Amino acid sequence: MYDITLAEESHKEEILALYRSQIGREFCPWSEEYPTMEEIDFDLSRNSLFVMKEEDGRIIGAVSIDDDEIVEELVCWSKDLAPGGELSRLCVAPSYQGQKLAGSLLQFGMDELKRRGFKSIHFLVNRHNIKALKAYDCFDFNVVGETYAYEQDMLCYEKEL
Repeated sequence: MYDITLAEESHKEEILALYRSQIGREFCPWSEEYPTMEEIDFDLSRNSLFVMKEEDGRIIGAVSIDDDEIVEELVCWSKDLAPGGELSRLCVAPSYQGQKLAGSLLQFGMDELKRRGFKSIHFLVNRHNIKALKAYDCFDFNVVGETYAYEQDMLCYEKEL
């Protein structure tokens, strides 16, 4: 059993190391330039960054409730489901992948969005990222559009909470 909690200032370096562990993985657009400590600080300032911890306290996953103007301005989101919240920077340590932990983080994020008063969740996924697409299949998201963002072809996912 893993614990998911609000991230703390003391977690910053470990979260950055987790983000860096994703660089170079197939379909991952992350680099030394993104995400950085700037995104971590922004998320912490809004109480919007959550971490998944192993029993020993080691951080093995993270997800944030994002505030990204590029994503928010897309016209594909349903007006009936506004306000919609975005989850972003979801990641699991490479050695823990394949254990459905991303799904646990996603479910936690959706529950948190609903608790904060959002009517829906929306996010972008690289259209070729087979692992992510498979992980999200069991949640019955609707593909409501496509866009080119962050130098990738993306699918726009949305679901009522």
